[in-house]
Amino acid sequence: MRQKIVSLLEEHISVLEGLRDDVAAIEDAAQLMIEALRDGGAVYLFGNGGSAADAQHIAAELQGRFTLNRPALRAFALTTNTSTITAIANDYGYERVFSRQLEGMVRSGDVVVGISTSGASPNVLQGLATARRFGAKTIALVGKNPANVLFNACDVVISVPSSITARVQECHILIGHILCELVEKALFS
Repeated sequence: MRQKIVSLLEEHISVLEGLRDDVAAIEDAAQLMIEALRDGGAVYLFGNGGSAADAQHIAAELQGRFTLNRPALRAFALTTNTSTITAIANDYGYERVFSRQLEGMVRSGDVVVGISTSGASPNVLQGLATARRFGAKTIALVGKNPANVLFNACDVVISVPSSITARVQECHILIGHILCELVEKALFS
């Protein structure tokens, strides 16, 4: 068991080291979020499964606080309202659960963050495409080798260099924390 633990830690460290290649993309994503929030816009986040939990976690850090006591920021996870999600899924199909919500909320000047370990989730792709159609800036947090269509739907793609779901999700929450810290420092320090 001890060797397995060491092996998993080494695998995680290796992926983190590879993430250094995406520092510019993380910086670009932070800048988009800072500009949107500074100008009165909002940040919308979504994903499926563990990525839905990550969306909620990041939104909570922005609405509540991360490291600073400061005013709340306009950040919303589109994964929390089960009545909305199930109504849209029932009436329009699961692939529309995020895009339909965005049609009613997103505006030019907002930022939309789609999280997908595979980078190929149809509902995440549709949500990002809808956000662009309404003039929002788009960010994707994905794993290795995302769908090519994703690059056409996003202003910034942050790709974790792994296809192992657990390693990708571990890095996504780290990236989320980095983004929150950069946003706070830029807006409130």
